[in-house]
Amino acid sequence: MDNDGYYSRPAAGMPSVASTAAATPQRPGTPSDGRNPFGDGLESQASHRSSGGLGVTSTGAANPFSSPSASRPASSFDSASGLGRFDGAGGQRYFHSRRVHKGEVEKPWTKSVDPKEKWVTILPLIGIGIGLAISGFLVWDGIRSVVKHQYCPVMEETWANGLDDKVWMKEVQVNGFGNGEFEQTTGGDQNVFIENGHLIIKATPQDDALMQKDTKIDLLKDGTCTSKSPASCIAYTNITAGNASIVPPVLSGRINTRRGATIKYGRIEVTAKLPVGDWLWPAIWMMPVDDTYGPWPQSGEIDIVESRGNNYTYPQGGNNIVSSALHWGPSPANDAWWRTNVKRQALHTTYAAGFNTYGLEWSQKYLFTYVNSRLLQVLYVNFDSPMWQRGNFPPQDSNGTRLEDVWGKTKRAQTPFDQPFYLILNLAVGGTNGWFEDNVNGKPWLDASPNARKDFWQAKDRWFPTWTQPQMEISKIVMLRQCDGNEDQ
Repeated sequence: MDNDGYYSRPAAGMPSVASTAAATPQRPGTPSDGRNPFGDGLESQASHRSSGGLGVTSTGAANPFSSPSASRPASSFDSASGLGRFDGAGGQRYFHSRRVHKGEVEKPWTKSVDPKEKWVTILPLIGIGIGLAISGFLVWDGIRSVVKHQYCPVMEETWANGLDDKVWMKEVQVNGFGNGEFEQTTGGDQNVFIENGHLIIKATPQDDALMQKDTKIDLLKDGTCTSKSPASCIAYTNITAGNASIVPPVLSGRINTRRGATIKYGRIEVTAKLPVGDWLWPAIWMMPVDDTYGPWPQSGEIDIVESRGNNYTYPQGGNNIVSSALHWGPSPANDAWWRTNVKRQALHTTYAAGFNTYGLEWSQKYLFTYVNSRLLQVLYVNFDSPMWQRGNFPPQDSNGTRLEDVWGKTKRAQTPFDQPFYLILNLAVGGTNGWFEDNVNGKPWLDASPNARKDFWQAKDRWFPTWTQPQMEISKIVMLRQCDGNEDQ
C-alpha cells in the first residue's frame, strides 16, 4: 500500500507500479517527487492516479492512452484518497467526496416552509377559476342573446309523389334567363325528371340538325313558353343569310316554387349533388314573388349556392368551390353583389362527389347561408344598417340618370330583403355575363362576341367528353317560414 492508501499489489506476471513509475522518463520541469507544479493542492490526486492507473503518470502528466475515470470499474477506487474503497477481495464500494465535508451539504427538505410560499400555488388557481367563470358567463350570455325564432312548415319535398305541379313549375325559355346562357330550358321529362327517388336536372346537347340549317324555335306559337317576352321564347339558326346566330346548343332544366311555396323570413335546406363537366353552372337561388321595389336588382336576389362543373384546376373555382351572394342595387350597372359574396372550398373532395345540404337562414336582423351545418357558414349579412348606405352608390348612373334610394321609404334596414321570395333550381350552361372568365382554361367563346353560342357549339369535341356527370341531383328540400309574429317587421 502506498502513502495515499492505494493497494499497489501487482497482478501476476505484471511489473509493479513502482517499477513502472521508475522506468518512466520525466518531462522537463516536472518535479521528480510527483508534486504538482501548479500548486493547487492536487499532489495527492496526481500521486494517487499514478499508482492507481487513472490515466496520469507518476510525474503527474496526463496519459493519453488511458481510459477515462468514468469507464473504470468502481473496484479500482479507494477510500483512502476519498474517491472510493476497495478491500482487495471484491468488497463493497462507495463514493465519498473529498471536496464537500460532512455537514456542509444543504438539505432544503428539512427546513420549515415559509407560509408565503403557498400563495405561489393558490394565486394561479384563483386566476384559472376566475377565467373559467368569465368564459362561462360570456358563453351563456351569447346563447341567451341569440334570437330564437319559431318556424312553421311550408314544404318538405322528398319526391315520393313525383313533381307536384301545384308547387313546382318548369320554366320553358330560350334566352338563358338574361345571363346569355346557352341552354334552352324544357318542359318535358327529358331534362327534369324523378329517378330513384331523386329529382334530376340534366343538361343534354341540342339536336345537331338544328344547327346545320335554317331553324326557328317559337315557344310562343306552340304555347309552351313560360314568359311573355319574344326574346325569351323565340330563337333562330340562320345559315342562308350568313348570320352567325344559332338556336341554343344545349337543353336543360329550370324549376321554381312560385306557385305554391314562398317565404318571407325563414329557413331552407336543399340536399343535392352537383354536376361534373366543363362550363356547367348549377344554382340554387331565390327571387322575389313581386318586383316590389322595381326591376332587378332593385327588388333583390338571394343565391344560396352556385358552382361550376369544371374541375379544381379552374382558377375561379370548379366543383370544389361553392359561393353564396346577394344581388341588390338601384340598377344592373350598380349591382352591389360583390359586397355580399363569399366562397367556400370543399375539404379534400368536391361538391360533386356526394350529397351536401345547402342552407339559408333569413330573418329581419340577419341572413346567412351554410353547408351541412349552421356552424359552417358561407355568407353572413347582418342587417344592422340600411342597405342603401352599405352600397355606397354614386349619385348618378353612368348615363347621367340620378340614382334614388328606393328602399329608404320602408325605414327597414333589411330592404329589399323584406318581402316573399320563391325557390329556383336550375342547371345552366355557359353564359356571357362573366361567370366564366374570358381566355381562362381554354374557354371557347368570348362574352362580347355575337358568335358566342356558335363558338361554344363548335368546340363540342372539347367540352362534351368532360360531361361525366352532367346533372344536378336533389334528394330532399325543406322550407320553413318564420311564424313567431314578427314576420311583418
